[in-house]
Amino acid sequence: MTSQTSVKTLLILGASGDLTGRLLLPGLARLVAKGRAGDLNLVGAGSDDWTPDQWQSRVHEAFAAAAETADPAGRKELTAVEKATVYHQLDVTAEGALAALLAGLEGPTAIYFALPPRISQLACESLRPDQVPAGTRLVMEKPFGSSEESARSLNRTLAALVPEDHIHRVDHFLGKATVLNILGLRFANNFLEPVWNREHVAKVEIIFDEDLALEGRARYYDRAGALRDMIQSHLLQIMALVAMEPPATIGERDLRDAVATVLRASTISAPYAKSTHRARYTAGSIAGRKVPDYAKEAGVDPDLGTETLAEVRVDINNWRWQGVPFILRSGKALGVKRKEAVITFLPVPHLPAGFTGVDSPNQLRIGFGPDTLQFDVDVNGPGSILSLSRVTLDAELSASELLPYGEVLEGVLNGDPLLSVRGDTAEDCWRILEPVLKAWQRGTVPLEEYDAGSSGPAGWSGSAPAE
Repeated sequence: MTSQTSVKTLLILGASGDLTGRLLLPGLARLVAKGRAGDLNLVGAGSDDWTPDQWQSRVHEAFAAAAETADPAGRKELTAVEKATVYHQLDVTAEGALAALLAGLEGPTAIYFALPPRISQLACESLRPDQVPAGTRLVMEKPFGSSEESARSLNRTLAALVPEDHIHRVDHFLGKATVLNILGLRFANNFLEPVWNREHVAKVEIIFDEDLALEGRARYYDRAGALRDMIQSHLLQIMALVAMEPPATIGERDLRDAVATVLRASTISAPYAKSTHRARYTAGSIAGRKVPDYAKEAGVDPDLGTETLAEVRVDINNWRWQGVPFILRSGKALGVKRKEAVITFLPVPHLPAGFTGVDSPNQLRIGFGPDTLQFDVDVNGPGSILSLSRVTLDAELSASELLPYGEVLEGVLNGDPLLSVRGDTAEDCWRILEPVLKAWQRGTVPLEEYDAGSSGPAGWSGSAPAE
């Protein structure tokens, strides 16, 4: 069934870049193949002097995987988009250049800024409000700005061009299925909500450990690092979903209000040498693959001191969560790939004498990509009826038939800002982390090291999977 899209043309700025080829176009392809993109025009624009054949070849290659599994109607849709797509060489920061291109497109248009943040800002500043046709949507990639002030400045620029509900600040890590899975688990089970608070929860960990190393992304990553790249952009949003109060509806206003309320109450407390950690990988091996020292990777400036692993303790200063540590951690080149939220409950106040075995706190794990649920409980046996042992209840959660960027693009095309980060929230995420970034720049938190393929430096809260 074809979606009722509110966008006729998708204009991708930075069309010749890595993000477009690796993530955006494959995400769009799955959306088109499922008949959920309407009669969409695809237009690419970039600084590279590409011929029409070069651009169509990129689109064809990116669409190939979706075409293989599509039904005849889906393949027909993909072919139609491929044949009609056009590319423009364009300096998006040049006065009048982007406005002239916009004027010639069939609207409403969604402009996807697949560009570095500073270039996106300059491109938006090159537009006057009267040069932006009615219905235009602006899609901004993370990181949104580079500080609280720069995010606020970018918000002011965007607000002068289009309404807030026409601005999509992308968080591809939060697919619609993932968001609804977390909310469904939390608010549809009466046995969970009464214990979802400081009186029963010991700590919450949100972990995104990758086994991938730099993989040629030094140009972006070496000036971002793990704290900006993942914790600021993504993990704070997941934390807010885990910690939020029950919303009245799952409409975008109620849901994003609840997310904003959590983030406004969130801080990372000094001393930062105690509440935060940072480290950088050295040479090692992952699954038999040799990984060089990060400082010697192509394109890396060792003097920047970029961290490839970051961990912070966030405190949510409200009635529900006062005193409960929220540990957010993300890193590259680690031996075990982990993408999960782990809720560790407090131990029972008293275990009757006579039981043997290990009685350890219950844990609830929510896995991301694929979305899974694991609940660790202690039960009697097997063997001695008095001996306690750990069992895990497993479930697979609902999965989307779209790729993460397909879910993002569907929200854009349908005019649904549910998965977008609201302007005030984007500023608050920087407000939470900026004191940490400044402390790291001053060198008050040591840059530790860990071997590629290890679980990170010893002694960190999330340095190894929970037993």
